[in-house]
Amino acid sequence: MSEHSDQAPVYSYLGPIGTFTWEALRQVPEAAGATWRSVSNVGEALDDVTSGRSIGAMIAIENSVEGGVSATQDALATVPGLRIIGEYLVPVNFVLVARPGVRMEEVRVVSAHPVAYAQCRRYLETALPDHGHIPAPSNVAAAAGLLENELAQAAVAPPGITDHHALEVLARQIGDNPNAVTRFALVSRSLAIPERTGADKTSIIAELPDDGPGRLLEMLEQFATRGVNMSLLESRPIGDSLGRYRFVIDLDGHIHDERVADALLGLRRFSPRVIFLGSYPRADKAQVEFVQEYGDEVFADARDWLRGILSGEPGV
Repeated sequence: MSEHSDQAPVYSYLGPIGTFTWEALRQVPEAAGATWRSVSNVGEALDDVTSGRSIGAMIAIENSVEGGVSATQDALATVPGLRIIGEYLVPVNFVLVARPGVRMEEVRVVSAHPVAYAQCRRYLETALPDHGHIPAPSNVAAAAGLLENELAQAAVAPPGITDHHALEVLARQIGDNPNAVTRFALVSRSLAIPERTGADKTSIIAELPDDGPGRLLEMLEQFATRGVNMSLLESRPIGDSLGRYRFVIDLDGHIHDERVADALLGLRRFSPRVIFLGSYPRADKAQVEFVQEYGDEVFADARDWLRGILSGEPGV
């Protein structure tokens, strides 16, 4: 990768070098040899894509501990013309680092990104029961700040931070959940839909027509009656008035799967606003399982049956 090039395609990511977003972008084969543009927030990353400064942006979309990333979900709902073309998983763990020579017993203040701090709170309260916390804009910035000022004696940072900054590790594996994983999405302006692989995911955002009783159930039935499983369902306030929400939904399957396409048609008839964010290969490559009565051939047979009736066949 390079920081400056007039010819190479540009990818944006939440920087600086060494963040978990940077680690996710390293998993994209097409990004090798491209120019990587470090940005400070999701809005800037997506603005790079919509303005054409970048052909893609890597953004965090979900964490196995904290759930959906609200800033990302809200941005995808309000910035038009974006598509998710791939997802990537990054195991999340942390180390506690300090300036060379600083000992654990000297630590009084810890710098950390708020999300990272929340995921290490149990360790920090045990190892440093009297510590204070200074929020940082990113995990790497928390560590880099130790070399810029002495406001904090230690920082929560990604495991590879010492490859990029002259710091010493005071403690490893300090995350409260050793199985924590963050899911990242590569977002582009391309409207081309990746080919289905059988191990795919479809992401959408939908709104309810009103707040009448049973409306959420009606929306969910669009998927249940077609055998489409939801791997994510989260609500976010629309913001125009109290009690109005949109729903961020991940479906198991591809829009080229008949059951998924039919569910989206049903949802579009029901919902006043449906945003299709993309169908793309699952990061874990797990094949999507479904009941055979919802296979493509069943939907095709049903259409042929109806077509036959309309053309004058007995319809038996």
